[in-house]
Amino acid sequence: QDDCSEFRSQFEAGGRLSCTRENAPVRDASGKQHTNKCLMCAEKLKKEAQRGGGTVQRNKLPASERTRQVRCS
Repeated sequence: QDDCSEFRSQFEAGGRLSCTRENAPVRDASGKQHTNKCLMCAEKLKKEAQRGGGTVQRNKLPASERTRQVRCS
């Protein structure tokens, strides 16, 4: 299992994680290679947010912002 806990607090509600472009290749659980751990976690956290399965910061949005969001299946 990938440990992206160090990046979760930096993941923005808009689905972005600011990463450097350093070349330190890593592979995720499926074997896909990523340029570095941050970019791997950015992709993972974005997918979690799209599925609604992460504890990402979207829960910290003001209620007025949450009600404006539309879920598409």
